[in-house]
Parts: sequence; C-alpha cells; structure tokens
Amino acid sequence: MVYVQSRHVSLFLVEGTFGGIVTAEIMNWTGHVLKGRRSQLSSIYQRDEAKRPGVYILTGEDDEGPLAYIGQTDCIAERLKQHNTGKEFWDEVVFVTSKDSNLTSAHVRYLEARLYQRAMELKRIRLDNGNEPKGGAQLPDADRSDMDYFFHQILILLPVLGVEFLRGKTAKEMNRGAYENDMDAMPDQSESPVFMLSVQWNGVSAKAQIVDGEFTVLADSLVACEVTVKEGSKAASSPSYNGLKAFFQRCRDDGTIVANPGNGHLSRLTRNVQFSSPSAAAAFVKGNVSANGRKDWKTTDGRTYAAWEATNG
Repeated sequence: MVYVQSRHVSLFLVEGTFGGIVTAEIMNWTGHVLKGRRSQLSSIYQRDEAKRPGVYILTGEDDEGPLAYIGQTDCIAERLKQHNTGKEFWDEVVFVTSKDSNLTSAHVRYLEARLYQRAMELKRIRLDNGNEPKGGAQLPDADRSDMDYFFHQILILLPVLGVEFLRGKTAKEMNRGAYENDMDAMPDQSESPVFMLSVQWNGVSAKAQIVDGEFTVLADSLVACEVTVKEGSKAASSPSYNGLKAFFQRCRDDGTIVANPGNGHLSRLTRNVQFSSPSAAAAFVKGNVSANGRKDWKTTDGRTYAAWEATNG
C-alpha cells in the first residue's frame, strides 16, 4: 500500500496576478517560499523575507538550454543584488526562508547541499554552480532531522511554483525503504504498476512507472542506441524526429545513456528519465518516433498501458 499524506498549500499572489510575485506555504510548516522574476527585484528587495537567511534557486537559459544555480546566503536580498550584476542567464528566482526566523546559517548550508545533490542525481537540468556545496559543519542529530523534514517540504512546493527539475524520484528512492524512517517527510507520490517494453530482435528491455504524475523510464533499462527511420520516410525530416535525435545526443553527452557492453544496438540508462507521455517514452526506448506507447508498454500480467488506464483512470 502506498503511503499518501495530503498537504494544505497556500498561495498568495502579491500583485494579484500569477505573473507577479508569488508566495507559497504549507499549513503547519515553518517554511516560506517566494518566486519572482528578475524584473521584480526592486520589489523583492523590500520584502521582510528577503532580509533573512535562506536557500535560493536561479533559473533561466543560455545558448545550450535550461540552466539553474542553487545557493544559500545569510541575506537573500544582498546575494540577489550580487547575482543581478554577476550572472547573466537567469530570469527567475525562487527562495526559501523561515517564518519563525529559526533558520540558521548552518541550516541553509545543509539545505543547499541537499538540493544540489538531488539536482545532480536527477540530472533534469544543467547547473551553473562552479563548486559542489559541502553542507558546512555537521549538524546535531535533532537539527539534521528537522532540516530533512524541511527539505522534503521544499520538494513538494517547488513544482507547485513551476520549478520541475527537482521533481520525481532518484533511482535510490525507487526503493520504498528510502522513506521507511521518515514517513512525515515522504513526498506525495502517485505511482502505477511497473510497465515493461521489450523488443526481441534487438534486445531492448525497459521498465517504467508513473511517479509523481510523470511517466518515468527507470534506470538500468536497455534502450536503443540511436534513432532510426525507414529510408525515404517523411519522418526523417519531421520536428519529432529531429527533436528525438537531439535528445539522444544530450543524453549521451551528460551520461544519461551509456554504451551497453556486448551489444552495440543498445544503450543503458543510468538514471530515471521523465517523459510527457507513454508514447514519448516508447519513442525514446525504441529509437522510433512512430512508437505507440499506449500499446507498447505492458504490465506484468500483459495488459497494455491503454487497458490499464481504462480500468484505473
């Protein structure tokens, strides 16, 4: 049975629109999250929470695509002033402080290190951090327990505010035991059965699961090593084909897929990878933009994804 704990999330539109500054809180949690655009910095600097210690995430794009920076500071406003002149890529900031002013410098260093580590494990975005945060001095056991809980609440709120790259589960967390001693901190998960996709002639063999609402192909799956189309096919010039080829290349470049020894037709997935749909996942696994994931993915008892969805939707 999957453990699920509901959350009461409160959003406040400071300027009355979702395009303005937005704050978010969880009932009975001491944390406070604010999201704003770089163009709104003058207003952000004036806010009380921006004068406190906290962790922050800068997001934007450079010539290679989406990019983020994770940091911590004793004063959010002062650090953002530095980044406004020192970093070009970012256009949005999200920062986390405490409503009760009990978040110390040691606490935010610990949180920064955990956020950075998770981003590196998930590999859903490139990071602009030049050095790996180490977390500072060792926290007492009680403080560490409090900050672990605080960290998991951050993970719940960030996707609500559109920050997706820390969402999902790492390969390690796919083991349910990862939360066995931390049930109050466990993120809400909407999990499906494990689906399988295999191609007998080339050895493709992948597993996937819906995790936190995202169709996720699991680490250690064996996938096609390249995208293929029939000679002369119109698909060879389609945006979906070119997009899938580019995605394969990014996965090779960042180590998401590596060569599988003994079979040159296959690559091995080194991490969980999230997709927008079962068909997008099947196209990646098979290296075929025409793949129909609703038929290709099957449960252990042989039901297609479409049949499972019809029963459980």
